[in-house]
Amino acid sequence: MNRRWLLFSALTLPLAAALTAFGPASEATRTVTNHSFERGETLQYKVHYGLINAAEATIEVDDAVHRVNERPCYKATVTGRTTGSFDFFLRIRDTWRSYIDTTSILPQRFFRNIEENNYRKHETVEFDHLRDVAEVESHKRDKNNVKKGTFKIPNNVQDIVSGFYFLRTLNYDQRKVGEVIKVQGFFDEDVFNMDVVYKGREVVETKAGTIRVIRLVPKMPSNKIFKGENAVSVYLSDDRNKVPVLIQAEMFVGAVKVDLYKYKGLRNRLNLVAQK
Repeated sequence: MNRRWLLFSALTLPLAAALTAFGPASEATRTVTNHSFERGETLQYKVHYGLINAAEATIEVDDAVHRVNERPCYKATVTGRTTGSFDFFLRIRDTWRSYIDTTSILPQRFFRNIEENNYRKHETVEFDHLRDVAEVESHKRDKNNVKKGTFKIPNNVQDIVSGFYFLRTLNYDQRKVGEVIKVQGFFDEDVFNMDVVYKGREVVETKAGTIRVIRLVPKMPSNKIFKGENAVSVYLSDDRNKVPVLIQAEMFVGAVKVDLYKYKGLRNRLNLVAQK
């Protein structure tokens, strides 16, 4: 694995783990009750690689409702960029965006723009949940060299951003410690599966304060990046928001932490622990 992909994985895969942990698919159309987020919500994170502040990420929902494929949608955008000395050696400016059906919390359109040093990739995915297909169009540095494809997808499949928001609508109150949530999504022209284990409730320290949380651990496949299948922990606020407040990952090249430090527009009060 070359340096660019090693560092890119260190900065982004723990966040991706949080964004892809969602529940099982069911019927072709569905209605999901959402009491967890609303338009105008903004979450800001610091990404630490060991003791180094390596990057920043922002996850936000636009103030307006957008219409895509004749459906009202939230416009949810994730942006990430390296900072400090990391920006000198590995310049990353990434944008991921999903137009999420306000009723089903399913993606109608997914957009990805990747800028990592000299590497470029621009991708748009159009989802057709009635036919269970995804239309993908992408190009790299040469904008005239466009790649197109049609891919079969499961019922109620999520993209990597909408899965994050669907995760937040789930009820964890009746789940038992050790219970497995089945994951199914579409990313990079492929359907993927992952098991996410519910580990119970804890209290964690973040730059945004001390917060009561729900801990989830996605089982990682054997790879050369993460130390074992339990290397990544995702902490959601233990309240109606279910905001990802902390992500920790143990990697062969060091530890990575994604830490919430600023937020606004939350639908509900954050479950902070009162300080004495």
